[in-house]
Amino acid sequence: MGEDSNSWIRRTKFSHTVCHRLDPSRLGHVPIGIQSEQKSSPASEVQRHPITNKQRSSSPLPVTFLSEAFREARHDQKRFSTPNPQRDNRITGKELNKDSPETKESSSKFPSRSPSKKVKSKHSKDAAWTKFLDNGGSKITAVETAEEWNIDMSQLFFGLKFAHGAHSRLYHGVYKDESVAVKLIMEPEDDESGDLASRLEKQFVREVTLLSRLHHQNVIKFSAACRKPPVYCIITEYLSEGSLRAYLHKLEHQTISLQKLLTFALDIARGMEYIHSQGVIHRDLKPENILIGEGCRLKIADFGIACEEASCDILADDPGTYRWMAPEMIKRKSYGRKVDVYSFGLILSEMLTGTIPYEDMNPIQAAFAVVNKNSRPVIPSDCPPAMRALVEQCWSSQPDKRPEFWQIVKILEQFQSSLVRDGTLTLLPNPCWDNKKGLLHWIQKLGPVHQNSGPVPKPKFT
Repeated sequence: MGEDSNSWIRRTKFSHTVCHRLDPSRLGHVPIGIQSEQKSSPASEVQRHPITNKQRSSSPLPVTFLSEAFREARHDQKRFSTPNPQRDNRITGKELNKDSPETKESSSKFPSRSPSKKVKSKHSKDAAWTKFLDNGGSKITAVETAEEWNIDMSQLFFGLKFAHGAHSRLYHGVYKDESVAVKLIMEPEDDESGDLASRLEKQFVREVTLLSRLHHQNVIKFSAACRKPPVYCIITEYLSEGSLRAYLHKLEHQTISLQKLLTFALDIARGMEYIHSQGVIHRDLKPENILIGEGCRLKIADFGIACEEASCDILADDPGTYRWMAPEMIKRKSYGRKVDVYSFGLILSEMLTGTIPYEDMNPIQAAFAVVNKNSRPVIPSDCPPAMRALVEQCWSSQPDKRPEFWQIVKILEQFQSSLVRDGTLTLLPNPCWDNKKGLLHWIQKLGPVHQNSGPVPKPKFT
């Protein structure tokens, strides 16, 4: 037994070979069962050293007893398939591509959520946002205003974060086997008065209420929502092409073709025509909130500060973005749906020039210039006169002189037909006419009745 006890025992069937030398004095404490009766090996099975050709004694094979948890850990198919039973705060839903090598590698990097130890890292911050939504796979009732919309967390898979705001984050995910965007809004921890938390909750309720009733090919598709303070969750379709802002940024100050400009402008105008027909004002229309889907179709998104025209709060603390904001909103005066038409005029200008409005100013300076100096972005000299007239009419400082979106759609459709017919933009039979006055005359001839929303006030053009 002396020679046997000092021999090397090799544990097999593991990814790494682990060797131990036995100490006879500690055999009683080693959890290894060794066969009590040793049978001498036949001569035919005696192994010899390949170099010295000496007979090598056979050591008995150890019998190890593995726990069920260790056996499951060794099994490839069950690896990461079940959560750790000692872990109370799991990440919401499941991780996207959970069986991929990248996910297995990243899962080992998640910090511990022990309350006695805080690990500051990028992953811990993301986990802090999602852990509040964990509900063990059961359903969470949505907001009262849209109870039919709820999230089945067992079918929600979180992917990578692709955008963030001051109090919100956007994740790519999969919900019910469809690619989605998951927007998480979180109340700040340092909000002692609770004012900001209350405002964020109202914003969430308003956005879900409006999105759940808007159904149009040029409006982002709403899927589900839930709230579990301090986190609120909104799920919409995921548009992989990104925003109009990202598209224009890639052009590096180059302008897009007139044909594509008209296609983009028509998508935006048709989406906004439908939104206004439902009595909704967007209030934050800008390239960042216009997303590009399949076939380069544009869709209006982000209804966080949208409101119903009949109940808009003109003194709200989150009125929009200064660069694209109408003068009456900046002044906190009474306003209506024409503020979106003003923003649309700036978007047209941006697509014509390839630069953001008032690029050499900060937002406060831009707002001051608009209100006190009636400043507007410079329109390129090579811009077609008819398009110039439309842009200037949209960003008029007087709201009642701005056209309605249904009128803008008719104008752009006429531009598109004219471009296909003779390569120019025109609404006028006589090119010697003044384009601006001719445009107003043509708009007035369209009539005051909208085909979908009934009578609307006739614009007072002069």
